[in-house]
Amino acid sequence: MSTLLRLLVAAVLLTAAAGGAVLYRITRRTKGSTFDSNGVRLHYTIEGESEGDGEREPVVLLHGFAVNADINWRLPGITRELAKEFTVISMDHRGHGLSGKPDDARMYGMEMVDDVLRLLDHLGIEKAHVVGYSLGGVVTLKLAATRPERLLTASSLGMGWERIENSAFMAAAADIEADLRSGRGIGPLSAYGGDGTEKPGLAGTMLMKFVTRYLADGAALAAVVGGIPELTVTEEDLRGIPVPMCSIVGSRDPLRGGVEALEGLVPEITVTVLDGASHMSAPLRPQLLHDLRSFLRWNRGRPQDLHEAKRDRQPI
Repeated sequence: MSTLLRLLVAAVLLTAAAGGAVLYRITRRTKGSTFDSNGVRLHYTIEGESEGDGEREPVVLLHGFAVNADINWRLPGITRELAKEFTVISMDHRGHGLSGKPDDARMYGMEMVDDVLRLLDHLGIEKAHVVGYSLGGVVTLKLAATRPERLLTASSLGMGWERIENSAFMAAAADIEADLRSGRGIGPLSAYGGDGTEKPGLAGTMLMKFVTRYLADGAALAAVVGGIPELTVTEEDLRGIPVPMCSIVGSRDPLRGGVEALEGLVPEITVTVLDGASHMSAPLRPQLLHDLRSFLRWNRGRPQDLHEAKRDRQPI
């Protein structure tokens, strides 16, 4: 058997195994509650609520594109581990999972940021740690730039920043929308990292093609993509973020450069690069959980007014 054929077989087997896990978490969901967010029903779960051990700070988890809260957070064990110390609230974005799926791009964009604020209002929470992966990181960055008063911290994992005029994703957005609406499916959005970046592997590409073609609502995902331009932030926005930030990315993630760019822009940020991890494998790495939890622990109980009380940051 040739080396190329062996690699192809290995990729198919890996995709089948990963696809099985994804399919399980799509069809066997953890049922929670729903609330109305400007006419769209959104699904969320709450775990780790205070049980006589003092008030726990809330952590809101926002998943990536075309998956759901269980795949992104529960499957790797992140939900379970964080719930030992925090009140963990996991929400399915509109257009995803058990949440409503409008197919109009006007129902996305800033509405996805407002969904987080409405969830906090619905639960009577003034401030929370917000953690987003990939698409969830886009929402988290916009939230930190526009409504930092509702955040304790912001963590943008597997997602950074690039100038909109240099964005390969923005240039390809119309084609991505067309492929999704036609039912052809697409590869990982992280593939649109621009020239010179490492592209997703064959297994990850096949898996995302399968999910977006057969398991997701293509019209709703196309509308999500159509709303992303509203979520862009400027260099000035980033420089003005007043809350502590954390960003973790794989060394093989095409979006790594954007994450590293945050380091010179956001006033208070900790950046970690996971050696050998890709965009799709990073959430499965124990180091991602370790470093995220260390960041949240260090900022637990932090004085709310950063202008009155400023601490030296402890490195992760």
